Amino acid sequence: MVTEAASHPPADLPGLDPRFSRVTSVPGSGADAGLTRDWHYLDTGDELAQLGVPVIGTILAVHGNPTWSYYWRELLTQSLQAAEAGAESGTPAWRIIAVDQLDMGFSERTGIHRPLAQRVADLTAFTDALSLDGPIISLGHDWGGVVSLGWAVDHPAQLAGVMLLNTAVHHEAGKPIPAPLRLARARGMLAASTVRTSAFLETTLALTSDPLDPALKDAYRAPYRTASRRGGIGGFVADIPVDARHESFSELDRIATGVAQLDLPALMLWGPRDPIFSDYYLDDLIERLPHANVHRFEGAGHLVTEDTPYAESILTWVCDNAAHLASPGTASSSPREAIAAASDSAESPDSNFVPLWRKLDEHRDDRATAVIDMSTRGSRGPLQVSWHQLAERVNDIAAGLTAIGVHTGQRVSLLVPPGPTLTAVVYACLRIGAVVVVADAGLGIKGLTRAVRGSRPDFVIGEAPGLAAARTLGWPGVRISTAQLPKVSAVALGVSYSLRDLITLGADTPLPTEPRSADDAAILFTSGSTGPAKGVVYRHGQLSALRDVLASHFEVTADTGLVTGFAPFALLGPALGTRSVTPDMDVSAPRTLTARAVAAAVEASGASMVFLSPAAILNVVATAGDLTPHDRSELERVRTFLSTGAPIGAELLASAGTIMPNSKAHSPYGMTECLLVTDITLDGIRAAASDANTGVCVGTPIGENRIRISALDEHGAATGSPSSQPGILGEIVVSAPHLKDHYDRLWLTDREAARETSVEADAAGSATEYAAAADATAAPAAPHTRWHRTGDVGHLDELGRLWVEGRLPHVIVTATGPIAPVGAEQDVEGVTAVRRAAVVGVGPHQLRQAVAVVETISPTRKPGLAGPELTSAVRASTTLPLVAVLAVPELPTDIRHNSKIDRSRLSKWAERLLAGGKSTAP
Repeated sequence: MVTEAASHPPADLPGLDPRFSRVTSVPGSGADAGLTRDWHYLDTGDELAQLGVPVIGTILAVHGNPTWSYYWRELLTQSLQAAEAGAESGTPAWRIIAVDQLDMGFSERTGIHRPLAQRVADLTAFTDALSLDGPIISLGHDWGGVVSLGWAVDHPAQLAGVMLLNTAVHHEAGKPIPAPLRLARARGMLAASTVRTSAFLETTLALTSDPLDPALKDAYRAPYRTASRRGGIGGFVADIPVDARHESFSELDRIATGVAQLDLPALMLWGPRDPIFSDYYLDDLIERLPHANVHRFEGAGHLVTEDTPYAESILTWVCDNAAHLASPGTASSSPREAIAAASDSAESPDSNFVPLWRKLDEHRDDRATAVIDMSTRGSRGPLQVSWHQLAERVNDIAAGLTAIGVHTGQRVSLLVPPGPTLTAVVYACLRIGAVVVVADAGLGIKGLTRAVRGSRPDFVIGEAPGLAAARTLGWPGVRISTAQLPKVSAVALGVSYSLRDLITLGADTPLPTEPRSADDAAILFTSGSTGPAKGVVYRHGQLSALRDVLASHFEVTADTGLVTGFAPFALLGPALGTRSVTPDMDVSAPRTLTARAVAAAVEASGASMVFLSPAAILNVVATAGDLTPHDRSELERVRTFLSTGAPIGAELLASAGTIMPNSKAHSPYGMTECLLVTDITLDGIRAAASDANTGVCVGTPIGENRIRISALDEHGAATGSPSSQPGILGEIVVSAPHLKDHYDRLWLTDREAARETSVEADAAGSATEYAAAADATAAPAAPHTRWHRTGDVGHLDELGRLWVEGRLPHVIVTATGPIAPVGAEQDVEGVTAVRRAAVVGVGPHQLRQAVAVVETISPTRKPGLAGPELTSAVRASTTLPLVAVLAVPELPTDIRHNSKIDRSRLSKWAERLLAGGKSTAP
C-alpha cells in the first residue's frame, strides 16, 4: 500500500490565494474505518471571520477527475472580494469550501480502492469533521458532480440547493460510454494512460475552447508530478460504472433516483463542446430537475470554469435565490410546487385562445388554393395546395406522429425549406403539442449544427440534404424523411420513417387533446449576427397573439393573399386564413429573389400583400429592368408592401415602391424575440427625415405594444431606468402580448434580457411595470408585465417614434461618452461614391476612436486605406471625428438576412489593419 501525506500546494500558483489553503485530519469511514485521513481543501471561512462578515452558509465545491480544488479558485477569490465590498455594511456572505478528494490534489494518498459509495462516505466524513450544519449548497463538476450529488441526497436537512457543471448521474443501458473514456479503460491502457504517464491529465487540460495558459496547465499538474501521485486518476476512470455488473452501478442508480426527488433551487452551467459529458447527460439531468436554471455556454468545453465567467454566474444565481437558499423550506412554494401550480393554472379554460390551426378546421371543405410553391413546378405549373388538401395532410401527419410516439412537449427539428410540405408539418406538430424547432439554413452549417444540437430534438424531419447533414454531423433525434427514400438511402441516412409511412401508420390513430395556450409551441433561432444564434421559445398563446396583431394592424382578410419572401412570415398564411405563396428563390439566400419572381408570385396567387427582407429588396430593385409590361401590370395589384428583417432607408423603400406603384410601403421593426414591435410607412419615413434626429426611424408601437429606453452610462452600459422620455440614447426595451416566453437553456441571457427595474408611469398615466420575464415554468403573464431588452440602441422622439441607432455591442465608447454608429453611417452613405458604410471603434474601451469602413459603388479591388479624395469626402460628411477611412470590396453581413453589417468583425479587422497587419478582406 503506497501512502503519502497531505500537503499545501506551492504558494505561487497563478490565481490561487495561499491564504485559502488548509489541511485537516478526518476520521475515516467505510474502508477507512478506524483510520484518520488528511484532507487538503481551500476555504474562505477564516478570511470572512477576520472581516467580521456574517456567514449565511457554505458552498461545498467538489472537483472531478483529474483536476483538484484549484479548479474553483475564481469562485473563492470573487466571493471574498464581494464579501470585502459588503463588509462595512454588514452584508452576509457564503463561505466557500473546495475540497481535494482523497488520492487527488494535495490530499492524502491512501493507496486503497475508493469506489463511488466510498467517496460519498468520504465527503460526509469531511463535512462532519468540519461540523458543517447548513445551509449547504453542493457544487460539483465531472465525477465530482456525482459525488456532490451523493452527499446532497444523503443530507436533506442541511441541503439548501445544488449547482452542477458538466457531469452525469445516469447512462442508458447498452449505450457506449464516451469514446475518450472507452480508450482510457481499454485493456492495457488504463494504467499506462492514467497512472504511469500523464496522458489522461494532458488530454483533459486540452478540453478548453482556447488553449490554457502554460502557467495554468502547470498549476493543474502540480499535485500529479509522479506516477505514485496519479493513482487516484486511474482509480476514478476504473470506477466508471459501464453497466449493471459494475460495483458502483447500484450507488450511481441510488444517487440518480435521489436527485429526481430534490425539491430545492438548482443551477446547471454547461459546456456543450464537452466530448465526455455532452448535452445527452444535460437532458437527463433536466428531466430529473425540471425546475433548474440552465445555461449552456456556447463554445465552452469540458473545463467549463476555464472557458466561462462561471464564478460570476454562480454568485449571481446565489444572490437571486438568496431568501430560499438561506432558509430552505420557508418559501411559499417549492420549485416543483411552482411548476405544478403553473400547470394547474394553465389547465383552466382560455376562452380567448384561438390556436393557429383553427382556420384549417374552418376551411376543411374549401377547395380554393391555400398555399403555392413557385420553386416546385409540374406539368401544370407551380405546386398549388387547396385548403381541403392542406387540412387533410395536416391531420394525417399529426395522426402519424402521434402513432410513432410523438407527444406534447417533445421537440421536432424541421430541416425543410419553406413551402407546402413545411407548412403541413409545422401545423401538424403544433396540433399535437410537439414543439417545432426552426433553425433555417441561413445560419450556415456551423450555426445550424450548434442550433440543432443545442435544442436536442427528439425527432428530425427533413429532406435528403438536411438528413445527410444530420447523419454526418451527429445531430440527435429520430429521423423522418419528407420523401419516400430507397431502402439503401434510408439506411445510409439513418431514416426511420417517411411522411408517407406516418400517414399509413396514423390511419386509425385519433388526434390527442389540443395543447393549451401556455404550452411551448416553437423554438425559433435568432440570426446569429451578434454571436451564436439563440433559441427563442414561444408558447401557443404568444404565436396566436402574433397572428392577431399582424391581421389587425395590416387588415389581413381571406382575400388579401401573401407573397412571403421572408421566411419567418411564410408560415402565417394558413393561420390568417389567407392564401400564401413562396416565390421562386433560395430562401437561405434572400439576394436570389428577383423582380420577375415577385411578379410571378403575385400573378399566381392574386396576392395584394408582399413581405420581403432588405437584402431581397436590393436585388428586386436591381433586377427591375427585367420586368415585362405584363409583370408590371401584375405588380400593380399589390396594396401593401412590407420590408421586414432590418430597418431600411426611404430611398430603397421608395425604389421598391415604384415597382409596386399602388402599394403602401411599410417597414416594421422587430426581432426574433418579438417579430412586430413598431411600424412606419414610406410617407412616415419621409416626414421624419426633416426632423433633427439620428438613426433610422421605425415608427410607433403597434397595437398594445410598449417601448422604453434604458439610458447608456459613460461605460456604454444600459443602466438607466427604462423611460419614455424623448431624446435619450439607450437600449431599446419592448413589451407586447406576442413577446417570446424565454430563451432555450440560456438562464443568464434571459436574466440579462429582462432584468428588473422600477415601476414607471406611461404616457397615458397608467402604471406600466418593467419586470423580469415570467419564469420559464410559469404561465404567461398579462401583457406589459413582461419586458425584453432588445440589445438594440436608439431613442424616442417627442412624437413617440422610435429611432434605431445600432446594436449595444457596437456602441463606440469614447473619452467623451458613448456614440451609436448608425447616424454617422447615414452621413457617410450620403457621399456620392459610397454604396454602404459601417462606423466601428478601434482602441481601448472608453478611449475608442471611430473608423469608417465603406463599400463603394465602383467596387474596391483591394481592402485597405481609402484614397485621399474619398477619405476627404467621407470625413467632411459627418461631425464624428474619424481616425481613418477604409475601403473594402464588400461589407460582411450576417448569413440569414444578408443585410445586417457585421460591425464586430469589421472592428477587429480595422484594428489589425491599422496596427500594420495584412490588408486581407474582413
